[in-house]
Amino acid sequence: MGVKKEIGLAVIGCGTIGRIRAMIARDYPGVGWIGLCDVNKSLGEKLKADCEADYFTTDFLELLNRPEVNAVIIATDENNHAAPTMAAAERGFALFIEKPLATDAHESQAILDAIEKAGVDAVLGYTQRFRRRFLTVKEKLITGQIGDVHSVVTRAFMNRMVPIATVSRTQNRRNLTPMVVSGTHSLDMSLWLMEGKVPDTVYARSTDKVLSRWGTKDSTFGIFTMQDGTIFSMNICWALPEVWPGSVYGLEIGIVGTEGVIDIEDTHRDLVLASNVAQGGGYVPDGYHPPARHVDFLTSYPPGDLHMGQLWGPMREETVSWYQRVCMDMPTPHATAQDGHRNLILTMAMDLSARRKTEIKLPASIDELMAEN
Repeated sequence: MGVKKEIGLAVIGCGTIGRIRAMIARDYPGVGWIGLCDVNKSLGEKLKADCEADYFTTDFLELLNRPEVNAVIIATDENNHAAPTMAAAERGFALFIEKPLATDAHESQAILDAIEKAGVDAVLGYTQRFRRRFLTVKEKLITGQIGDVHSVVTRAFMNRMVPIATVSRTQNRRNLTPMVVSGTHSLDMSLWLMEGKVPDTVYARSTDKVLSRWGTKDSTFGIFTMQDGTIFSMNICWALPEVWPGSVYGLEIGIVGTEGVIDIEDTHRDLVLASNVAQGGGYVPDGYHPPARHVDFLTSYPPGDLHMGQLWGPMREETVSWYQRVCMDMPTPHATAQDGHRNLILTMAMDLSARRKTEIKLPASIDELMAEN
């Protein structure tokens, strides 16, 4: 199948994830033009040179007004998705938005409204959907191999370097909770695997004995009841010590159906490195100096792993798949903008339940979610 449309790509946000996707774009034959934007000029100019981009600016509107642009990647910090996303939607561009859609529920609804009004194709960056093991599980569920799912248990463990890096970039921290920022990945995965089941209520609790000094919670544990009676527990702790060997995410999911069970162990403990040489990995913000890590669970960095100067793994497959989606109208497993908005509302409902210490009826009102935040 030949290329139906050449991509004129705008990448807004030239940090870690924007860099990865731009470098992959450089090597994709369907991308004919690359433009970059970041408020950090030196960061953007460095990426421009490395990916041989055609254009760089510190003004996202200037980039979006370029005649070459027809597809946009939004890779800014979590709090700064709204303005560039809505501007790109209004111009009719295909969109790839890093999760979450927004960290403010009103902004998320406004973004979704703009996307639906413009009728543009918009997807969210839930990279784990592109890992072979989860695609295999999805196929087994679609074909009914374990019958009707009635019970799901999901648990995520994360090194605290991630939340420290996340909250260190902004003073607007009220919505940067374990669920909204990172639990959203395992929530999305679980709901994708339970596709068709609709959450009815949620009850959750949180604790903040470690990360309160950085303005966030340590852990949130919750249980959803679905409209068909299915129960789903969703737990995340992102306060593990800096020396924890998992670079980012360690996930376990158990799915029980009327005819069988699927038990997913995705903690990466099957590939362990121990060395006198200190290991890198994870997200380490400027000015933050965590203790040295001498043990690492290899392959636990969600985007993938470097070899020969290239990233290999799910983020490469996710990015290339999106380029194929734009160029050749190929169907892909990407999360939709609607999925992203739903995920934000559910993660915020968990936070609201934890604050109130009571069950929340779903779908929760956006005004209610924001009023107590």
